[in-house]
Amino acid sequence: MNLSQYTKEFSYNLQLAYPVILGMLGHTLIGIVDNFMVGNLGSTELAAVSLGNSFIFIGMSLGIGFSTAITPFIAEADAEKNDEKIRTTFHHGLLLCTILGLAIFLLIVLAKPIMGLMNQPEAVVRLASPYIDWVAFSLIPVVIFQGYKQFADGLSQTKYSMYAIYLANVVHVFFNYVLIYGVWGFPKLGIIGAALGTVISRIMMVVFMHYIMKHNVTFKRYFKNFTFEEIKKSILKKIINLGFPSAMQMLFEVALFTAAIWLSGSLGKNSQAANQIALTLASSTFMVAIGFSVTAMIRVSNYRGLKDYKELIVVAKSIFLITIMVELFFGTLFVISHNFLPHLFLNMTDSTQQLDNTEIILIASKLLLVAAVFQISDGMQVVVLGALRGLQDVKIPMYITFVAYWIVGFPISYFLGKHTELGATGIWIGLLAGLTSAALFLYIRFTRLTKKLVLENDNF
Repeated sequence: MNLSQYTKEFSYNLQLAYPVILGMLGHTLIGIVDNFMVGNLGSTELAAVSLGNSFIFIGMSLGIGFSTAITPFIAEADAEKNDEKIRTTFHHGLLLCTILGLAIFLLIVLAKPIMGLMNQPEAVVRLASPYIDWVAFSLIPVVIFQGYKQFADGLSQTKYSMYAIYLANVVHVFFNYVLIYGVWGFPKLGIIGAALGTVISRIMMVVFMHYIMKHNVTFKRYFKNFTFEEIKKSILKKIINLGFPSAMQMLFEVALFTAAIWLSGSLGKNSQAANQIALTLASSTFMVAIGFSVTAMIRVSNYRGLKDYKELIVVAKSIFLITIMVELFFGTLFVISHNFLPHLFLNMTDSTQQLDNTEIILIASKLLLVAAVFQISDGMQVVVLGALRGLQDVKIPMYITFVAYWIVGFPISYFLGKHTELGATGIWIGLLAGLTSAALFLYIRFTRLTKKLVLENDNF
């Protein structure tokens, strides 16, 4: 293997990936700010936000997963220099995202009674219920925003969504602070204040994104002449055929992590709070992998449009290599600081919380050691999925992710978490097993598919 053919791609890969990474970290920052500010109210409030967000994560995964279908079509059309195809895909994709956002909101609100069947602490459920209503509503602007974002990503313009997310974060921190704690004349609303801060910031995110793009020379020509008469069933179907399996892929993984939240909750509120801390930190590093996944999707789609499959393989493998290097760094960081990081999420000065805090830190530090081990698996599975989406291969990967997470991962999580002394750590060992299976079989799928494409192209 000639390493230089892969490393020469690092610079452009990073150029595309870093705004996506920072943008995704901006999304995560909204959750971190909620956890940090709510954590100061007490462990029950933190557990309620954790339980509420477990529902929200499922809805968000469907919306984000579905919207990724827009990027490969846009990137392929961009390589072909087909402006009309780009414009049409954007308009159809944005319409589908708007409809999906509304559907997800209604679905989550209707699913709230499930909390009562989940063996969760009563005080936690009572606080989580109104929180879910508001944050579920915020998913409507989130999924609409994804329509804009995936369109821009497909044109290799990954910076604009990052700007919109960080502007939204400024709005979020302000409204969270004044509405949670009731300062400067605002009402003191506790975790409902956190939910309202999220709603306001996500609406502003869409407003920022629309304004930035509509006044940008690269994008504004694609904003013209939107009419419902132009909407074609064939194009909607094409996007849905790619979007639905992509949504399912993301759903299967997020649902596994959500099941981990629920299983942790059934072990007690401290296990659930520890799980939330570890999950927040692991999610932050996962956003870096998502940045590389989007990069893989864009670049593979470009080379698919050019029908240059040999260069496609080189570019994809260069992204896989850089992902492994970065995730190794994060894994090492988790090992070194696993005892320290949980302190950042708890109010260590409150003597009434001391016993709870000690137990939460003990559990969370063990979970971070497991998270350190699965960094590479988690990073690789999502990046290879991005490359496969770039090839518009989504159905077989959908089945692979289902088997990996729900036939391999979940039974291990359930058994080790509920029926052994490992508790929350056992739940996370199941996550590790699922992620590793997914990474391995998705990589085998990518290798076989690209070899076949190269052979067919050479013979042609």
